[in-house]
Amino acid sequence: MYAIVEIAGQQFKVQAPQKLKVHRLELEEGKHVELGNVLLVSNGGKTSVGTPMVDGFRIAAKVLTHSKGDKVLIGKKKRRKGYQKVNGHRQYLTELWIEAILAKGEKFDASKSTAPPVIPYTPAVKKTRETAEAAPVKKVAAKKAPAKKAPAKKAAAKKAAPKKDDKK
Repeated sequence: MYAIVEIAGQQFKVQAPQKLKVHRLELEEGKHVELGNVLLVSNGGKTSVGTPMVDGFRIAAKVLTHSKGDKVLIGKKKRRKGYQKVNGHRQYLTELWIEAILAKGEKFDASKSTAPPVIPYTPAVKKTRETAEAAPVKKVAAKKAPAKKAPAKKAAAKKAAPKKDDKK
């Protein structure tokens, strides 16, 4: 069973256990949400097309995380003018876990959710003087003495250049 649903102005094909990245939604991480803008539902051989929405169908989803997409670089250039410019952009995204496609009268039990656990983001701890002093000191192994080198060979003596007489 699959459905075509409109989320944040875009249309997506969704199935029951699926991860989906959409434009940022103003919802908290870990919340369950029902999406009502279902445009088409197909259950094997039976397909229901809405005009514009299919009545009674909803999509049960869970908000997993909010993140940013990959960086997209946009370059502009004008030939023979020496003009070049590069701009970058990262889209804000929300990751949804599609749990079920619900028909009229069906209810979704959030306690039986198959969604992966939400792992909250924890930023790295900056080292400060207090944390550095409290941290245990690691022992460093002593360095080995370098191996003895062979005695250097003496270079051959240079021959003196012949003297030129300036008398004529």
